[in-house]
Amino acid sequence: MQTTSIIIPNRNGLGYLRECVLSIKQHTDAETPYEIIVVDNGSDDGSLQYCRQEHIKFISLPSNRGFPAACNLGMRIASGDALMLLNNDVLVTRNWLKNLLRCLYSGNEVGIVGPVTNFASGKQMVEIPYKTSEQAAGFSNTADPGKWLNVPRLIGFCFLFKRELLHRIGLLDEQFSPGHFEDDDYCYRARSQGYRLLIAADTFIYHHGSASFGKEGDDRVKQLIRRNYDKFVAKWGVDPHSFI
Repeated sequence: MQTTSIIIPNRNGLGYLRECVLSIKQHTDAETPYEIIVVDNGSDDGSLQYCRQEHIKFISLPSNRGFPAACNLGMRIASGDALMLLNNDVLVTRNWLKNLLRCLYSGNEVGIVGPVTNFASGKQMVEIPYKTSEQAAGFSNTADPGKWLNVPRLIGFCFLFKRELLHRIGLLDEQFSPGHFEDDDYCYRARSQGYRLLIAADTFIYHHGSASFGKEGDDRVKQLIRRNYDKFVAKWGVDPHSFI
């Protein structure tokens, strides 16, 4: 039976991390095996103690190396047939992983899939009738392949792909650390190798949003986004915003 490795980077996000892991345990059925790997970027808020108490596999870094580097470390020790990069500030919902895997393995040419959510850029953001994360977490997903959508990019908050893609195109590009545009880069590389990207719009997960970079201050985040935008353009010679 195929296993999914769920890799969760974390930096002083104990409250989010606890809720995220609980939602995974509550809403992933026994017929969909998975492992959780937390990669901690130098937290001092009790995140490591929590992982030990819950017997969660984790990597502890002495300082913050950013999202791409943390994901890469997690992927290096992952044992799953499918790999998921998951933000710590999401709450998954019933049937989430089963639906996403069904979409991922719907064709040999499908490389990466992602859900819809309440907080994102581009086509993955949808309107929801919920006023609280607790209400949204009670949502139950119903499989409907008719809602799958081909897209040129997916956002890294919940990013599911086949191990064969990792073997084919490699790890995330760490020049984009601490984050932003590493997911655009990975999508571009996947498409250049002939893989399709799909939004599984039959799968919704709740995203608090900006849990990490929101702490850095608006000006600093804007500078980071601009710097990594320039790096993407220098690397590929195309505007990543044209894919949104």
